[in-house]
Amino acid sequence: MAGILNSRGITVRKGDSFAIAIRFKTEDGALDISGATIKMDVKDMDNKLLFSKAGQITDAINGLAGIELTPQDTKLDEGDYKTDIQITYANGQVHTIFPQDINKVAYFRVTSQVTE
Repeated sequence: MAGILNSRGITVRKGDSFAIAIRFKTEDGALDISGATIKMDVKDMDNKLLFSKAGQITDAINGLAGIELTPQDTKLDEGDYKTDIQITYANGQVHTIFPQDINKVAYFRVTSQVTE
């Protein structure tokens, strides 16, 4: 699983898999995300949707979820794209959880590969 996630974006090697682990919590502990859905979009710089991924809730009571990027998802041309991740709670509220800086758009960077 080759990739890096930091506060500004995600970097993956072209054609590789990458698992993104997400933990939801409050000051008091885990946040119950029962009934929620998670979605990640990757778009080019002209705002054209390249792919959309649904997240998987792995432990709703303890606020655990993930997004699995497949080799098909990361077979984009090398370069920079943009992304964010949102959660929609069971009550209909939508929150962008990545990037956390409300004034920024996260990058989705695809780097070169040698072995195909």
